[in-house]
Amino acid sequence: MDRRRKYKHLFFDLDRTLWDFNQNSKLALTDIMYHYGLVNEQLTPEHFYATYCRINDRFWALYREGKMPKEKLRRDRFIEALGEYGIHDDSLAEKISQDYITFSPRQTMLVHGTLETLDYLVQQYSLYIITNGFDDIQYHKLNNSGLAKYFTRTFTSEQVKSSKPEREIFAYALSSVNARKEESLMIGDDLEVDIAGAAGYGIDQVFFNPEGLSHNLHPTYEIRQLTELKTLL
Repeated sequence: MDRRRKYKHLFFDLDRTLWDFNQNSKLALTDIMYHYGLVNEQLTPEHFYATYCRINDRFWALYREGKMPKEKLRRDRFIEALGEYGIHDDSLAEKISQDYITFSPRQTMLVHGTLETLDYLVQQYSLYIITNGFDDIQYHKLNNSGLAKYFTRTFTSEQVKSSKPEREIFAYALSSVNARKEESLMIGDDLEVDIAGAAGYGIDQVFFNPEGLSHNLHPTYEIRQLTELKTLL
């Protein structure tokens, strides 16, 4: 079947698929570190960012499993990251957490090819966001970066009270827009959360794999550049 006729509803992940999470987070954290005078030869923005990402990914996994509440995740990731550099100051960690929540979603860098691809797709498909994120952050990202206008609905894990890769968040999103599984496609960069999650629910997937990482899964489609969606769909 012609893919242009088969699919009607495209569901996108947000972070690292459209909104450049890595670059935007790095920019925000670099500004924050200089503001608090934390930068030195041992504590560089690049090294701190790598430490933060490692801890943040682990904490988000706990959050998805219901083992860590939202506020603890937001604060403790910085307590632990600072602690690795011998800085044990919960008050400072709280300030950094609040600043990061404020400044990170104001960053506007997008993954290469995002606007070109969305300009093409929005003329032919209904577009939606499914994101494992908090409402106050994800909606700001969409609005500040100019992405909001492309999407009919945004579904956050906080709103739905279910996180990818759980079936419930996909079921809720499809049901809310009256989308049939066979007419729906999930596009994302995370093999476990986006691709395995969508496959487990029974909808086709596009694995956005810009680094060309090797893996053992078999997504419906795989791309290295977002602009490949223009020829795929």
